[in-house]
Amino acid sequence: MSELQEAADTLREIGWSVSIFGSARIRPDSPYYALAENLGARLAKAGLTVIAGGGPGIMEAANKGAFEAGGTSIGLNIKLPHEAANNHYQTRSLHFDYFYSRKATFFMHSAAYIVLPGGWGTMDEVFEVMTLVQTRKIPPAPIILMGSSYWNGLIDWMREQMLASKYIGPHDIDLLTITDDIGVALSAIETFCAEFRHEREEAPALPE
Repeated sequence: MSELQEAADTLREIGWSVSIFGSARIRPDSPYYALAENLGARLAKAGLTVIAGGGPGIMEAANKGAFEAGGTSIGLNIKLPHEAANNHYQTRSLHFDYFYSRKATFFMHSAAYIVLPGGWGTMDEVFEVMTLVQTRKIPPAPIILMGSSYWNGLIDWMREQMLASKYIGPHDIDLLTITDDIGVALSAIETFCAEFRHEREEAPALPE
């Protein structure tokens, strides 16, 4: 509870934010690192706060892009055995002992979610946000998967197994946008923000 309260107090005035998820194991020479860095910069230049996990890999790249573009770059840091240190590209840092409170902080302060390739933690995050949006436990929001060659097999499996077995509905997969184009991702987010900027119950207030 103390972690959630500290996060709420620290992030109270951040306005529109976009959470970026992805692997901590992706190296700086990976095309996905470059994509996440460019994405962070483009979001910052559009006036959007970037929230990432604060660690290495995709998290570092997203924070770095936003930080070096002069934007607000938030890191939700958690100590893990395989992550030696948090990245240094954070204008605001929060530290968590518990995954539960860390994930809740992402969901409480984001108007959109962008997911790049990752492992168990990334899958946990994307499936939880899909569940929360689908069940209306959090407001509707764009959920964008970047890196189509990585995600297409999973989407095919969802259609062939989950949808065919009627474990999900036809519109549930429509919660996801799959693209390799940062412009498409930004357009989806900007459209969403414009539609909900006056709907206080549906989304956080835009910064003045």
